[in-house]
Amino acid sequence: MGHSVPLPLIRVLATGGTIAGAQTDRERGYRAAAFSVDALIAAVPQLATLAQIEVEQVAAIGSQDMDDATWLRLAARTQAALDSPAVAGVVITHGTDTMEETAFFLNLVVRSEKPVVLVGAMRPATAISADGPMNLYNALAVAAHPATRGRGVLVVANDEIHFAREIAKTNTTQVGTFASGHRGLAGLVNAGRLHLYAPPVRRHTAASEFSPLAAAAAGAQRLPRVDIVYAHAGMGRELIDAAVKAGARGLVIAGMGDGNLGAVALAAAAEAAKAGVAVVRSSRAGGGVVERNIEVDDDALGFIAADELNPQKARVLLLLGLTRTGDPRALQDLFFAY
Repeated sequence: MGHSVPLPLIRVLATGGTIAGAQTDRERGYRAAAFSVDALIAAVPQLATLAQIEVEQVAAIGSQDMDDATWLRLAARTQAALDSPAVAGVVITHGTDTMEETAFFLNLVVRSEKPVVLVGAMRPATAISADGPMNLYNALAVAAHPATRGRGVLVVANDEIHFAREIAKTNTTQVGTFASGHRGLAGLVNAGRLHLYAPPVRRHTAASEFSPLAAAAAGAQRLPRVDIVYAHAGMGRELIDAAVKAGARGLVIAGMGDGNLGAVALAAAAEAAKAGVAVVRSSRAGGGVVERNIEVDDDALGFIAADELNPQKARVLLLLGLTRTGDPRALQDLFFAY
């Protein structure tokens, strides 16, 4: 008689979100993070067929309230789990609003080949056809599968597997809100069955110079201030000036089209860059690449082009980059590497 192979041990780190939400009236409202992670897991008994599960409640918030201190705490708890030889992977329950930012942050600051999988839901746990239970089941299947090692931080939702770098939320309420526009999906997962595609091409996790996150930064509970300014027709300079005055060390412009600004705002951004503020040109367009020196003379003005990163992802990379350097050309190299 053969011996059965023990199931892998997965640590589930909970932060709250809609996946743990409860409706507050008959029609529309709900409260995020109403249920504990233990209640979520108890509601999906099939999880026990995939893995042994350890649970830890790191936070209980809607992800709109995600902040530096919670990111740093979550990174530390993720790293601690992955450093345990017994743990095969980590699943993180998280709200969808800032999931792409948290996933990308962890993709840059966690050092391990083991899988880290973020999962959430668009419908609260008490809703008709709640999507959380299947998402959670699929996320656990992805984290427990040996083939997902070395692929960086992943996000599982709606039977899709996304790379942290590529994923973006694209719809306010629909279950299929997530899309990976530039380089496509990491794979598909159907009722726990995986179909993986090509691995990521940019640096991440074990190869990242930001991992593991320095103890000094984690102890400070504070990362450099980086603000995002949204460009629009008729834009003045006031918001750029206000960000600089408020102490921003970095500024991401959600620019029009190919990362463009009107003349007045462009002059303000150039002054900020000259004063030592790192200025990254991204785009509000939702897709495409912002390249250097196409419509804006980045070399002359001291700007950084966001390459493929949307404004919220560009902010994550810039705030980590600023922990290492303030030189615009060195920061530009990071945007080409990550």
